[in-house]
Amino acid sequence: MLNNFFRINLPYGIAKNENGEWMAFNREYMPLGFNDTSFKEHPEYSYSNIPIYTKYKRLTETFLIEIAHDGEKGLSRNEAGEILKVFFYDDATNPVSNSKDLFWENYFKKLQKLSKMEKSN
Repeated sequence: MLNNFFRINLPYGIAKNENGEWMAFNREYMPLGFNDTSFKEHPEYSYSNIPIYTKYKRLTETFLIEIAHDGEKGLSRNEAGEILKVFFYDDATNPVSNSKDLFWENYFKKLQKLSKMEKSN
């Protein structure tokens, strides 16, 4: 079970479900705030009974690549090339593991950009 605030409560990335809605997930690939790994599943397919997904207007592939930790390398795609997950950092750019403030700045800029996206009803 996790006991680290950053790894439990701050987003590691976002994942898209089958309805085109997005969910923020933590370092254990669980919804934010979850730290019990008995709930651990695949965020792009699971948790449909928990209302934590958001549908965005005009969320483009270009935008998703922009907020990924290293462009295309920070994405997970399905067989059809559709983006299913976007990772905001990796082990080398983890803000907590690095003493450089630049990693925190880059991380929060990504969250800020995403938080300004217009949502669909």
